[in-house]
Amino acid sequence: MTEILVLGATGKTGSRVLPRLRALGHRVRAASRSGATRFDWADRSTWDTALAGAEVVYLVPTETLSLDERAAFVTRAKAAGVRRLVQLSVRGIDQDGTHPTEAAVRGSGLEWTVLRPCWFAQDFAAPDFFLPGVVEGEVRTPAREGREPFIDADDIADVAVAALTEDGHHGQTYDLSGPRALSITEALALISTATGRSIAHRHQTPTDYAAEQTAAGHPAADAEAIGAFLDQVSRGEDDYLSDGVERVLGRAPRPFEDYVKMTAEQGIWNT
Repeated sequence: MTEILVLGATGKTGSRVLPRLRALGHRVRAASRSGATRFDWADRSTWDTALAGAEVVYLVPTETLSLDERAAFVTRAKAAGVRRLVQLSVRGIDQDGTHPTEAAVRGSGLEWTVLRPCWFAQDFAAPDFFLPGVVEGEVRTPAREGREPFIDADDIADVAVAALTEDGHHGQTYDLSGPRALSITEALALISTATGRSIAHRHQTPTDYAAEQTAAGHPAADAEAIGAFLDQVSRGEDDYLSDGVERVLGRAPRPFEDYVKMTAEQGIWNT
């Protein structure tokens, strides 16, 4: 059994990684600001306690975490005896595999793997992304008809567990996507069919999108960043497939339709 620390344990991927690791018999420490193992990126006094005894870490940095903070955490992880790091990153951030936000992990001298998923299918059921608009019946974004190969967070979790527990992934960067690209309009059409409700997609400028999200209570920096990412989608910058799921798991990623069917059955989009 391996002692594994899961950061972001209540998040979209961490909450899926935890039960998979436990089912495999590993000792797992679920770390979050409010969990039994308290961990807060903004409070370095929580870092060492969370790391004590851990051999492997699933590292989920916040978007606003500085490069110095990332490096400081990796240094402490190494001092605590951690031997393997698996970092959740993001697809499309660069072209040569040397993005600064991954540098601390890559240069740690430990076993490391970087996972770079595209947008999650689960973003359509996430309050910080599209859920309010889906419930309202109109999703407003800057994405226009740009396409995105939305990936199911369960696929990300399966890849993460493999990288955390198996040999052979050291030094690998896995770009992860779903099996086909869809525009948000096309994705909403599938959700509309599954729920029996009409859900439209309307264009909104990145500036107006950020202002609306900020007014809804989201941090301004986050709202601006998401608006910029959606604007990139509108220009087709994410309209391509990646083979990371197949490389790691030996199977195709789950189709968006499967996610829609399951989520509709759960009633998450009911008004």
